[in-house]
Formats: sequence, C-alpha cells, structure tokens
Amino acid sequence: MVNAEAEGTGRKANGFWFKFVLGLRPRPAALHRTGRSPARTCAGTFFEFLAYPSVFILVCAIGAGAALAQQYPSRPIRGIVVFPPGGPTDVIARIFAQKLSEAWGHQVVVDNRVGAGGNIGMGIAAQSTPDGYTMVFVSSSLMVNPSLFKKVPYDVHKSFVPVSVIAASTHAWFTHPSQPVKSIADLVSVVKKEPKKYSVATPGVGTVPYLSAYLLILDAKLDLVNVPYAGGGPSIAAVLGNQVAFGCQAIPPVTAHIKAGRVRALAITSLKRSAVLPEVPTMEELGYKGHDAETITGVLVPAGTPAAIVKKLHAEVVRIMALPDVKRRMLDLGADIVANSPQQFTAQIRREATRWAKVIKDARIPAN
Repeated sequence: MVNAEAEGTGRKANGFWFKFVLGLRPRPAALHRTGRSPARTCAGTFFEFLAYPSVFILVCAIGAGAALAQQYPSRPIRGIVVFPPGGPTDVIARIFAQKLSEAWGHQVVVDNRVGAGGNIGMGIAAQSTPDGYTMVFVSSSLMVNPSLFKKVPYDVHKSFVPVSVIAASTHAWFTHPSQPVKSIADLVSVVKKEPKKYSVATPGVGTVPYLSAYLLILDAKLDLVNVPYAGGGPSIAAVLGNQVAFGCQAIPPVTAHIKAGRVRALAITSLKRSAVLPEVPTMEELGYKGHDAETITGVLVPAGTPAAIVKKLHAEVVRIMALPDVKRRMLDLGADIVANSPQQFTAQIRREATRWAKVIKDARIPAN
C-alpha cells in the first residue's frame, strides 16, 4: 500500500516536472482516441523532451553540476595569491588554505604570482579553467586597479565569480623607532621642515594603503614620496631596515613588529580603535576625516565555475572562519573576520570600485 502510494506520488511529480519545465500538457483523451499504448506515449513524451534542446541542456547541466560538486575536489587545488609572502593577503590566505587542505584531504597549493599591484596574478586567474581547481586570493587592489592602470588583464565585474571576503583589516601608519616621530603630528612637522627628504613605503600601486598614503599627503599638503613596493612583506622590511622612514600598511603582518617595538605605530585608518592595538589612535580622532579605509582578503574563482562548487567553497569559508583557533589567529593579527556571501561580495566590489575611482580622480593620481 505504501509502495503504491509512493509510486503514484512519483508519477505526479514527474508529470508536474514535464508540464512545468517543458510546457507539455498530458493528453489522456488523445490516448484513448488514438489507441496508443502507454509505453508508446512515454516514448513520445521523451522525444518531445529532446525536441527542446535548450531545456534539455539546462537540465543536464544542473544534474552534472550537482554530481560534480559531490565529487569535488578529487585532486589538489591551486590557490593563487597576488602578492608576495609576508603580506596580509598571503598570511590570511595560507591560514585558510591549510584548514581547507585538512578538511578536504587534497592540498591547496599556495602559488604567489606577484607584480603590477596584483594584476599579474589576477590576470592568470582570470584565464584559468573554471573547474574549481583554481581560486585566487585578492586584496582591495581588485577594485582599485581598473582606475589606476591604463589597462588591466581582467574585467572586475565579469572575469570572476566572488566567493567571499574572508577577512578585512585596517591600516597602520608606522615608523622606525630611531626616527624622531611619535605621532602623525610629528610626521607632518618633520616632513614640512625638510621637504623631499622623507618617503613612505606602501605595499604596491593599486593597494588601499597606497591610496591612504596619498590621502594624508594631499590633506596635509606634504612633499612626501610614496614608494610602492611589490607587496606588504617588502614594504615592511624597508621600514624595519630604516631604509624608508615611514610605512602605511594593513596591520596583520606588521602587528608583531609593533608589539615587539621594532616599529612604532602612529595611527590606524579605521573609524574605531583596533582591539589588537588599543593604544593607537585613529586618523579620525586626529582630525583627518574621510581617511577610514581597510584592506580585504577575498577569494574568487574564474567566471564560469559551476554554481554548486562556488556554494561548496563558500560553505567552507563560513565553517573555517568560525573555528576557534582561526578566530584567535585573526584577532592576534588584527584582522576582522567577514565571511560574507557571494552576493554581498559582488555588491561590495561594485561599491568599492566606484568609491576608489572617485578618490583617484579627485587626487589626480596618474594612471600607470
């Protein structure tokens, strides 16, 4: 009795599927008039289904995508990081990649492809096969570069499928402890006394710290040279070695150096003080309005990657970033966990691209 009832329910569901998807109508009366057998009717319905190629392809694609997601991954995954080792994008990407490797039993191989403010790595990712075996870890330069470079090797709105912003971090202005500077006011004073003498190290053209440095240069009318390095690691090293007097950098890779006294923090660019550096004032507190900025670490995949794989990746982002040890590491670094949805990340890309395009235009920063 139960089996017969279940079988009847299945027939109803199948009938609804054909009517809903194909727009076909059951024709019981026609069956009696023509004397066609039920088997021949089923065969006819099947061939009618094949007569709608676009719908047939869609249904097959949906089924194939679901099956692919169940089998995925079956081999190692390449995680392209668009900046060198030691910077915030790299540090956070490696934490995530390690946890994902442990969960899936397949290695996520971090591949640093650096240069041109992240453009080289993003260009490689944009041209990769959209099968889920290439993901790219980016910073806010993803949204900034189209307005800073005459040509970029990707379309910020079409080349990728956003998965999630893993984390975001404020920036710090800092200096070598041998410099006679203990505040932003001191920095402004010494630079104005000796124009052209001082430089600020930033992690590359197109990074938000690079633009944050320009905001202070413009607002305080400073003759301070903005020196873009090939990532956060090299820019911090320049200040640690006292080759450059000042730095402006997302705080995850510089936090340990601040706490150890190897560099001195002057200010941060968030609207409120950082939990990891509570003694450091914000630019807002110091009277510099509109200087709030952060650097994201986001993960994307090439456009065309199956939706089922994107969904599976996003679920892992949410799970991993909620792990107690990961939360603790993010806090120690000074990074805020985000783990937003693909839709929210997409909206953020559009919003931030518009915002920084205006800053670049207003500041008259020349295109590279």
